[in-house]
Amino acid sequence: MVTNTLNSPQMTGLLDRLFHEADASEPALQAITQSDAASLRTSRTEYRQFYGLLRDIPLPVSRDTGHLLYMLTRSTGARSVLEFGTSLGVSTIYLAAALRDNGRGRIITTEFEPSKAARARGNLTEAGLIDLVEIREGDALETLAYDLPDSLDLVLLDGAKALYAEILQRVEARLRPGSLVLADDARLCQEFVTRMRSDAGRYMSVPLAGDLEISMRLS
Repeated sequence: MVTNTLNSPQMTGLLDRLFHEADASEPALQAITQSDAASLRTSRTEYRQFYGLLRDIPLPVSRDTGHLLYMLTRSTGARSVLEFGTSLGVSTIYLAAALRDNGRGRIITTEFEPSKAARARGNLTEAGLIDLVEIREGDALETLAYDLPDSLDLVLLDGAKALYAEILQRVEARLRPGSLVLADDARLCQEFVTRMRSDAGRYMSVPLAGDLEISMRLS
């Protein structure tokens, strides 16, 4: 039988609570994303202002995306994972649970909002997964400029959309053939999408359900 940490009562209860919190905050999220401030979402210079407005709003992946993250991490036998955009740690839980079930591994995840980083740390501790996770606080363009693993098996991009291409550039040298790059809401960063789909010599890239771009490093 294949071990699945996600099925433990402790884990299902924690994830149910976190998704319930996200559902409850949906009206506040919609108010911001439909306001004039929404234009900041894809700005390379004012993205921190936009995400500052969301400091008290959870921004988790969907349950389906979370399960996909778990399955891809398990099936590829990933050991080294990098995540851009921790929020409250929901996606990090799915990734870390897969690493636990793979036998070992490490996640570096980034969050520039200190209050969210603190809550994510608490959630990962409650999940019993904090020992697999390093949370780096601050702008990822700075926190990912040093001390990265020699090789990355999987990268999840789920932070400021305007920075996807720049974050990839910072970590690309660590990707090996077969490494996966997953970008949530990639449609909001066409520069990233265009690059991944046009660079057929190095990547195979396809959209999934219109929201998640899945790319595999070829060479």
